[in-house]
Amino acid sequence: VLYLTFKKYLAILLNTMKDEKIPEKLMTLEEVAEYLRLSVHTIYKMAQKGKIPALKAGKKWRFRKEDIDRWLTQRSYNLPKEKK
Repeated sequence: VLYLTFKKYLAILLNTMKDEKIPEKLMTLEEVAEYLRLSVHTIYKMAQKGKIPALKAGKKWRFRKEDIDRWLTQRSYNLPKEKK
């Protein structure tokens, strides 16, 4: 019988998980609408038209936060410069 202290068990567990990616949380239509301060209807239409990065799981739309953030960053570079 092998006995491990919690500290040793944790070290082994962390070592085996080092190369594994932590699964990302997908956002719902409602969460993205709240995050972007837009209506659910607007986000839904944008997803349907491919204007926002989205995944369709069955009948539900899902969004990766990192994709939304990257999309926002790319779009912000395309904004017209403010006049001084």
